[in-house]
Amino acid sequence: MSETTTHIPEEKSRIGAPSIPGFTEEGENLSPINDNDGSPLGGASSKAHSHGGGVGVPDSSRAGRLTSYKVEDFAKLTGREEDWRFTPLKRLKGLHTDELTGAAPKVELTGSDAVVLTEVAADDVLNGIAHTPDDRVSANAWKYASSTQVVTVPKGAEGVQATLRITGESMDAAAQHIIVVAEENTEATIILDHVGSAVLAQNVEFDVRADARLTVISLQAWENDAVHASSQQALVAQGASFKHIVVTFGGDLVRVNPSARFTGERAEIELYGLYFADAGQHLEHRLFVDHAVANCKSNVLYKGALQGKDAHTVWVGDVLIQKAAVGTDSYEANRNLVLTDGARADSVPNLEIETGLIDGAGHASTTGRFDDEHLFYLMARGIDEKTARRLVVRGFLNEIVQQIGDEALQERLTETIEMELAATEN
Repeated sequence: MSETTTHIPEEKSRIGAPSIPGFTEEGENLSPINDNDGSPLGGASSKAHSHGGGVGVPDSSRAGRLTSYKVEDFAKLTGREEDWRFTPLKRLKGLHTDELTGAAPKVELTGSDAVVLTEVAADDVLNGIAHTPDDRVSANAWKYASSTQVVTVPKGAEGVQATLRITGESMDAAAQHIIVVAEENTEATIILDHVGSAVLAQNVEFDVRADARLTVISLQAWENDAVHASSQQALVAQGASFKHIVVTFGGDLVRVNPSARFTGERAEIELYGLYFADAGQHLEHRLFVDHAVANCKSNVLYKGALQGKDAHTVWVGDVLIQKAAVGTDSYEANRNLVLTDGARADSVPNLEIETGLIDGAGHASTTGRFDDEHLFYLMARGIDEKTARRLVVRGFLNEIVQQIGDEALQERLTETIEMELAATEN
């Protein structure tokens, strides 16, 4: 287990002194910089690719990752790539190799009448405002998605909530593209509820405009046979706030990649996640927060529980603080609780800093079993061991459940956690 935090005294930032020992005012050159801004997420740190239509080349920096709308620009996967070394490629069922011509999951919108669902062509101008594929599966989904579902929260709407129910009804490999637009000065919660059975490569983009406040809950409640690879990218404008919550329980293999980039100052990004892996499940979450402008704040917290033989979770968190992002305040953490033998959790927090003039930055990662002191404390007060273990797990995960804010969904998740814990005891 490891935990690292860097805090920057406010007075140092004010007087322009190097805020991190060993850094100049311009920071350490952790990734090459040029003026190429062809990628929504690569920003100024992207580098021209030597062939094809892509931007970026693989290197040690998250900012140097190749981005392209053309699947041909991405090399065929071998499993040795850094971005894929934890993923069992054979279980992707062709999402990275095949033509994705199956029927995409059905999409239904319920909730506030203020929220509008429309369908546009795959070449509509809305596509790609907040998203550029940065891996082969995402580019394959871009190629084969026949249309795009667009959810729009109109300017000035407040306190609205809507659910986009995404129902898989086929195991033929398919592609899907969804856009959520939160116009200026809106406040909304959008739930993406994935259910049924599917083999799905999915791109989701969030256009969070000036002073909007958007909460997104991406719930992966698939049947046990589902395979789901979802690239979810956001652009967050000046004064806006974006809260993104991932909840993953279902599916055979689920890989969700949330990314968010600041495009204006005084904005805030919160990325939360909760996952519970059973025997044989592979649940993978890879995050990227790009501090491309000054005076923004981000916070990342993912928590997971694992049980059963060959249960496997992967969490990789990348935070980039670019040279221009002075006054940044950022923290990311991942916590894993292993409930039984035979389960494995991989956790990799990464932090890149290109300027020393920040308010604070840090990361943490812990993976372990039950805290024996917690169990002893509860059992010493007359609580049996089985109940005590349930209380510990509930308390561990409840920090994320409380972030959701929707009582009905929180109750649904609490019931699911209870079902998972009951399976542990049997």
